[in-house]
Amino acid sequence: MVAAHTSHVSSSGEWIACLDKRPLERSSEDVDIIFTRLKEVKAFEKFHPNLLQQICLCGYYENLEKGITLFRQGDIGTNWYAVLTGSLDVKVSDTSNHQDAVTICTLGIGTAFGESILDNTPRHATIVTREYSELLRIEQKDFKALWETPLIEPHIPHRSTKTITQVPSEKILRAGKILRNTILSRAPHMIRDRKYHLKTYRQCCVGTELVDWMMQQSPCVHSRTQAVGMWQVLLEEGVLNHVDQEHHFQDKYLFYRFLDDEHEDAPLPTEEEKKECDEELQDTMLLLSQIGPDAHMRMILRKPPGQRTIDDLEIIYEELIHIKALSHLSTTVKRELAGVLIFESHPKAGTVLFNQGEEGTSWYIILKGSVNVVIYGKGVVCTLHEGDDFGKLALVNDAPRAASIVLREDSCHFLRVDKEDFNRILRDVEANTVRLKEHDQDVLVLEKIPAGNRVSNQGNSQPQHKYIVMSGTPEKILEHFLETMRPEATLNEGTDSVLNDFIMMHCVFMPNSQLCPALMAQYPFPSQGTEQEKMDYALNNKRRVIRLVLQWAALYGDLLQEDEAAMAFLEEFYVSVSDDTRMIAALKEQLPELEKIVKQVSEEPKVPQKKHKVLLQLFNTSDDRSQKRQPIRGSDEVLFKVYCIDHTYTTIRVPVSSSVKEVISAVADKLGSGESLTIVKMSSGGEKVVLKPHDVSVFTTLSVNGRLFACPRDQFDSLAPLPEQEGPSTGTVGTFELMSSKDLAHQMTIYDWELFNCVHELELIYHTFGRHNFKKTTANLDLFLRRFNEIQFWVVTEICLCSQLSKRVQLLKKYIKIAAHCKEYKNLNSFFAIIMGLSNVAVSRLSLTWEKLPSKFKKIYAEFESLMDPSRNHRAYRLTVAKLDPPIIPFMPLLIKDMTFTHEGNKTFTDNLVNFEKMRMIANTVRTVKFCRSQSFNPDAALTNKNHQDVRSYVRQLNVIDNQRTLSHMSHRLEPRRA
Repeated sequence: MVAAHTSHVSSSGEWIACLDKRPLERSSEDVDIIFTRLKEVKAFEKFHPNLLQQICLCGYYENLEKGITLFRQGDIGTNWYAVLTGSLDVKVSDTSNHQDAVTICTLGIGTAFGESILDNTPRHATIVTREYSELLRIEQKDFKALWETPLIEPHIPHRSTKTITQVPSEKILRAGKILRNTILSRAPHMIRDRKYHLKTYRQCCVGTELVDWMMQQSPCVHSRTQAVGMWQVLLEEGVLNHVDQEHHFQDKYLFYRFLDDEHEDAPLPTEEEKKECDEELQDTMLLLSQIGPDAHMRMILRKPPGQRTIDDLEIIYEELIHIKALSHLSTTVKRELAGVLIFESHPKAGTVLFNQGEEGTSWYIILKGSVNVVIYGKGVVCTLHEGDDFGKLALVNDAPRAASIVLREDSCHFLRVDKEDFNRILRDVEANTVRLKEHDQDVLVLEKIPAGNRVSNQGNSQPQHKYIVMSGTPEKILEHFLETMRPEATLNEGTDSVLNDFIMMHCVFMPNSQLCPALMAQYPFPSQGTEQEKMDYALNNKRRVIRLVLQWAALYGDLLQEDEAAMAFLEEFYVSVSDDTRMIAALKEQLPELEKIVKQVSEEPKVPQKKHKVLLQLFNTSDDRSQKRQPIRGSDEVLFKVYCIDHTYTTIRVPVSSSVKEVISAVADKLGSGESLTIVKMSSGGEKVVLKPHDVSVFTTLSVNGRLFACPRDQFDSLAPLPEQEGPSTGTVGTFELMSSKDLAHQMTIYDWELFNCVHELELIYHTFGRHNFKKTTANLDLFLRRFNEIQFWVVTEICLCSQLSKRVQLLKKYIKIAAHCKEYKNLNSFFAIIMGLSNVAVSRLSLTWEKLPSKFKKIYAEFESLMDPSRNHRAYRLTVAKLDPPIIPFMPLLIKDMTFTHEGNKTFTDNLVNFEKMRMIANTVRTVKFCRSQSFNPDAALTNKNHQDVRSYVRQLNVIDNQRTLSHMSHRLEPRRA
């Protein structure tokens, strides 16, 4: 097409000369030379050697200057190309004028294009060289012949679900070798010739034996399912193969063979190799345990939907819960999707998934990678990433595709729902939806779901389906729960989680000021029917209302003391029930329980609750060991310093839940100022935030070294942080290096448990929906979240204040050991805070320090760091927590993130009805906190009995630098950037 370029001489001119010959004139020596060069080209690295030989016989070499058009959109193709060097732009136009074409992506080294020659369709795009480029060209007749040859893998099909790697990565090859050699060293009988149905299979292992062996080798393998996923990694990459080439590893009596054993007379490991494998085994197990869950998920998704087991569907469903694009869908729809989703992957950037104007046939969700959304005439209009979806609009509207989708990077993975399944799920959901209307308006929407065929205590079969509330008006939702509740159930039975969801979440859509009158309205005697009918109805209805009130009061507990309307209702309700027991004797069963709760919340404690006061540091509690930490309530008063522009301060005394407006009033009174003041949050780094008048409970929302300032608005720009906000100038390594790591972790856990145990479940809801909407405090939650930041900055501060290299190395070791003990105590909040402190850029960049850290500690830290992996919505952490029993101190920032994710992804009201599915999802996350605290924390008696007052005081009074800029400067002074 273009004459050979003379100014760009290839370093391997010999192979080009061979390619320039006509195919019939190429000698076997020419083919060998071309073969040697093409083996190094990325586009051909996965090709079978025999296929590559055939390409050497029929391929042509081309080199093109920058700006050359290879072919135009609409041309009938005659050649297939692979990029050897350089890059080319892919341009598309929605008009016949090629000047309107826009670039949608760039093809780099190793990409291939032009497969439209297989079916003689016009070119979908114009290809223009972006720079000087070298290409390999294959003519249409030769490419068709190669394509139809069974040796070739169609590695750029439009839609490919075949993802088993053709060439394994170096890491997985090494992992397979280590496992094989370790088995041969420790259990050589596992790899041997095996006979089955008169056929001999050479050097094979059995699936069940491999799983058994894997579970015995490492504490990081907790279940057979996990081990299956780890072996699946090797199977996907071809390092382990099923004798009949099946792509799913199974925990069954099936034969598998290591790649090394595919060859005759595979060598046994030498003594040196055995020693190396012993040293590397745990690292290998850790690697496979990290990537195994994803491989297991892909294995399940590759199965035809009809072959997925109940366990498979549950695993897929658990994955779907955390996908952003699906957050607004009901649980029923997610479970339906688990049965029809198809896994699809594409290896090359630039692959066009579908074109604008084509018929919509599928909906996609991005599992891994990213894609560009391209519109004719506009080019790339946006980029979609992991968790995003596309293609649904064309299915819903039955319209052509509104844009083209082009892979932005290599190796993208998708979940795909085809149109037929998509429409069926929508039809099924609507068919199973019951709508209760009043005045032609929906007031309650129920959905029928499978209930499971259970057998009751009386031996009767329970219904196979049940109806759950999807949305409704607050009053109708309450009526529904009262009508369907079992009045005989006890308070602690815990069988009706949906009722608990209502009680926990009603503050969002039906505050106590509405709920209490509605409950009283549900309580009176009916006015119609015979005396016996009225008595039976009244008994059942009143028992249901009493049961709901008991659960409601149990959840709110002491918080009811701050709600006058709720207190008045409880007393009135108790009187009504007491009166009714004279006529309905059966109600007496519930009266003692109701009386107990009313007394607990209505009577003032004999010893008045000590007010929470702050003198020098925010909410510092007494160090009196005999005093149990009490939760902070909104009515508790706080002594608090509010600073002025000249760094003088005034101390105000106000309730914790005071609004900013009330704080301004208190400050103005103390200052005697008539000026209009604003309240400003000031961080140690100088970041300033003006608080809004309706903001509440602002004292506990400050950063670790944050302070409150009051000033006229025109002086805002002149505000500066206090010198004390900078934090310490010397470290405390001399103090705490003498303390045992286990003692430190133990005392940290005791303190963290006290903070965590004070957090009321409702604070999570107030935090998620905005505390100002409820005018409630979230002080206990704020302090617990602040503790996480405090520990994180403590780690960074101490390391950056340590000028001696050897001491810094000792500090790294100390923190890794403290983290290990925190993990042992199931204190995941402090565990993650420490690990995040060590991974802070001010610490992680200290390469001289990390280089001196012993390899044993590097391995432990790498394992801990892997649990922080945020991919797939922190799957590594979630898998770890799922195996723990309470008591647990959870990683609270992630729980908050989960609730925020659900809140922002779902409307609270849909068509003026409460979106109760959203309430149920958020309540489910809150229940995690309840589960973590379902067993009380009992400190280690052996450690508690020792005199650790110094350790106890130290961990409760950490002094830190929380200015990241300052910490980074200190880090660079310790170890300047290397040239």
